[in-house]
Formats: sequence, C-alpha cells, structure tokens
Amino acid sequence: MSRIGRMPITLPAGVEVKVDEANFVTVKGPKGTLEQQLSDKMTITQEGNEITVTRPNDEKLNRSLHGLTRSLLSNMIVGVTEGFAKEMDVNGVGYKVAKEGNKLVMNIGFSHPVVVEEVEGITIDVPNLNKIVISGIDKQKVGQFAAEVRGKRPPEPYKGKGIKYVDEVIRRKEGKTGAKK
Repeated sequence: MSRIGRMPITLPAGVEVKVDEANFVTVKGPKGTLEQQLSDKMTITQEGNEITVTRPNDEKLNRSLHGLTRSLLSNMIVGVTEGFAKEMDVNGVGYKVAKEGNKLVMNIGFSHPVVVEEVEGITIDVPNLNKIVISGIDKQKVGQFAAEVRGKRPPEPYKGKGIKYVDEVIRRKEGKTGAKK
C-alpha cells in the first residue's frame, strides 16, 4: 500500500472540494480556485472534512497513480489556503533585479537587461536588489516559472554567479592551477 496514498487529507475551514464524474476536482478556498483533471482510475471519497483516495487493485499503474493523485489533491488544498512561494538569490558583481509594473527586469551580466513578464496566477516580488520571491496558488506553475527565471542565468560552479534558489547548494570547483615550471 502506498504510504502517501493511504493518508487521509484533512480539509481546513473555508475550503470546499467538489469532485465531478471522471475525477474532475474543483477546490475553492480563501486564496482562489483551482481545477484539475485527476486520474479516473482512482476513487476519491469525502467523509465530513476528510478526503481519502483509494485504488481499485494492486496493478503497477494503479500503485503509481495512488500516491500521485493524493499528492496533487493535497497540493491543491494547500495552495488555496496558504499558497506556494519560491525564493531566489541573485549573486554576481553588478547583478541586480527590479520590478517595473508586472515585469521583472534583471541585469545579470548581459549587454542588455533581461525582462520576464508575470504569468497569470503568479506574483513576483522583489524585496531587495538581489532577491526574487515568486508566489502563487498552483505549485506546478510556481515551480515552472521559477525554473524559467533561473534558466536565464543558472549559477556557475567557479565563482557562484547567477540566479539560484535560496536553499540550493552550488558545488564549487577549483579553478585552473596555472602550473609554472
């Protein structure tokens, strides 16, 4: 039995979950509404303020979908109540970021500033010149957008310059030794 899949999901106050036929799930909460089509092989049942996900049998596909379905449903519920955020640091001499309207303007070592527009459902915040906070209610969108921003200048291993997640550890490399005889 899936350790994650068998755990029940407790609904916080103010969250409403609606499961249509073919497992089209709508979750409404204080921060917004999320909709997603989950696997129709799984059975989603709601009893009071607890939701459980069960699988029909122990086939390999059903075992793998069991934990996935429960995690996706749980992430939707956490998203509409608390939301998700990714914090990023910008390291490098002269590297800085600023927010102009709904655009993120980054000076990251190129001859031109790199401009990234906010996507619907994503909020960009710049608390200081070297920090970016990307937040939203959909965990997948937040993670994808953060990866795209990081991809504009990934951290390099020699000096550590670039855009990195706050909790990311960059493996540093030693430079050339410059062997002289």
